[in-house]
Amino acid sequence: MTSANPVTVPSRTHGNRNADAISRKNRRTNWLERKLSSLLMRRLSELRNGSLTIHDSDGSHRFGSTQDEAGSAVMAVHDPRFYRRIATSGSLGAAESFLNGEWTSPDLVTLLRILSRNADTLRRTDGGLPSLANRLLKLAARACRNTRSGSRRNIAAHYDLGNEFFELFLDETMMYSSAVFKTPDDTLEQASQNKLERICQRLQLQPSDHLLEIGTGWGGLALHAAQNYGCRVTTTTISPKQHDHAARLVAASDSREAISLLREDYRDLRGEFDKLVSIEMIEAVGQEFLELYFQTCHRLVKPGGRMVIQAIVMPSARYEQYARSIDFIQKYIFPGGFLPSLSRIEQAVERCTAFQMVDSEDLSDSYARTLHEWRARFFNQIDRIREMGFSETFIRTWDYYFSYCEAAFLERAVQVFQLEWIKPTEP
Repeated sequence: MTSANPVTVPSRTHGNRNADAISRKNRRTNWLERKLSSLLMRRLSELRNGSLTIHDSDGSHRFGSTQDEAGSAVMAVHDPRFYRRIATSGSLGAAESFLNGEWTSPDLVTLLRILSRNADTLRRTDGGLPSLANRLLKLAARACRNTRSGSRRNIAAHYDLGNEFFELFLDETMMYSSAVFKTPDDTLEQASQNKLERICQRLQLQPSDHLLEIGTGWGGLALHAAQNYGCRVTTTTISPKQHDHAARLVAASDSREAISLLREDYRDLRGEFDKLVSIEMIEAVGQEFLELYFQTCHRLVKPGGRMVIQAIVMPSARYEQYARSIDFIQKYIFPGGFLPSLSRIEQAVERCTAFQMVDSEDLSDSYARTLHEWRARFFNQIDRIREMGFSETFIRTWDYYFSYCEAAFLERAVQVFQLEWIKPTEP
């Protein structure tokens, strides 16, 4: 297994140096926890890809083969409540146990990659009580539906962490989406510029164009397009924090007269535009609104126009199970988030629009490296993050988020594509 060098995570983040963690580590398992541990070990005995060593208060337990090219990982269980969480909540319980400091790993990405490669075997731990718990979470998630008001709440839940927080780990472009690494020597900022330029080239931007962007972010694409291609840009976001940041950048730019910055829901946009772009916003649309999203895009693009969407997608083979469940990202990072599959996108476009796809490009390897860079930058700023008042649980949550996603893209458990369509001049 080929991975980037592991990110160095301060031990305090994992709670290993505080008295509570030490007392938990020394507490032996009770009869129920030993029983649940035994059930998990029995399941892990079927590990076929890579090797996993678990250290707990009862000793060391090794599974799989160290000769497998998938690599080796180590997990230290500091609190036997880990086994209860696995039994009651499956893979989501394992994540929650990590957030609570009940287990750690010196190389979290490799561990998650091995678990991903053995997903079919381990998925059986998500039956029974975990399946019931997830169905209840799915019902509760209805409160996060991406209606107009729901979308604003969901976006605020993530981006209200504040612009200063995101500035700590994003590069100067403030692009919070997959970069495009052309060479091993590309910096994160260069890779972000590569992405912006590739999108503009796909759009075939001209000075006479009026470009619509759905999902402003912090304004990086709008500024790049206006400054480098001389086109007009209308861009919209429903995040007040992002809007304020982008407004300051636009006001200070020589291209300020060319950029119109809105705070409108995509469903309420009016007019016709030569080109349309949306970078990793489709994940916030929601399963039930996917067709409406593409209908709206089709209405907004002039005949003969082009549309480019960068989208994180769920592989078709995993889509149905994913659509029935709530995962770590949806519960803890992006409430209301939902990853469509490529086939669902294609079906929605075919049913609701006249768009014709002209190209698609898989950027999954670049996203894995992007996430690796974000995580390294995050921990390089860990003292500042603590000074800002973020808790150790929050830090572990974001450590897991970055690692979980990096592993998923490396293993193609999720993917990211740039998708390009044209709208025919005749129906």
